[in-house]
Amino acid sequence: MAIKYTAKVIEHFKNPHNIGVIENADACATEGSPACGDEITVYLKIDKATDRIEDVKFQSYGCASNIATGSIITDLAKGKTIDEAEAITWKQAADELGGLPPVKMHCSVLAVDGLRSAIRKYKKEMKGIDYDSTLDVKTVTEELKHVLWPPVGVDVITLKMVKYIGIDQGAVKVEISVGSDDKFLDPTINEIVEHVSKIRGVKSVNVENV
Repeated sequence: MAIKYTAKVIEHFKNPHNIGVIENADACATEGSPACGDEITVYLKIDKATDRIEDVKFQSYGCASNIATGSIITDLAKGKTIDEAEAITWKQAADELGGLPPVKMHCSVLAVDGLRSAIRKYKKEMKGIDYDSTLDVKTVTEELKHVLWPPVGVDVITLKMVKYIGIDQGAVKVEISVGSDDKFLDPTINEIVEHVSKIRGVKSVNVENV
C-alpha cells in the first residue's frame, strides 16, 4: 500500500530548506535510525554572545519523511537560542508538516535527534554541560519519552505501555505490555535499544514484550 503524505511533506521533500554544509560549524552531529537505515547530519552556527542559532543546515540520506522533517526542524531552529531549539519536539515537527504516516513517525524523532545532539555537543564542549552524568530510571524514562509516540490511527507503542524499567550494574531492562501492533513492535524496540545505549554507563539493553 502506498504511503500517503501531506502536501506540506511533499513540498519540503521536493524543495528542502537549509540543505548543505556549514564550513567551520560550531557544532555538528550525525544520527541514524536502526528502524529504517536513514541518517541525518545537522550543522550549527551559533552566536556565542547570545547562544542564538545564526544558521543551521542539514544533510540526509533516506526517505521523503527524513528529508522533510530535516527541512522543517532546521526551519524551526533557526533564530532560536540553543535552549529554545533543544526543546523542539518530534511532535512539533510532525504537526508543522500536517502529520506523518504512523510508520514514518520515527523520522521526526531522527531529525530532532540530530538537532539535539549537535546542541548538546556544543553545550558540552563550550559550556561544560554533560547530560550523561547519571544512570537512573529517570534518565532512561526521559530517553523513552523522546523515542515513543502516541497512537496516530493505529496501536503504536506508547510510554504508558512501558511496565518496568530496571537497572543493574549498567544493564538496563525495559518491559513493555502486549497488544502492540506487530508491524511497529520491532522498529520501536530497535529505537529503544539505540537511544538507551547512548546513555553513559549503559553496558547492555534488553527489551521484553510481556
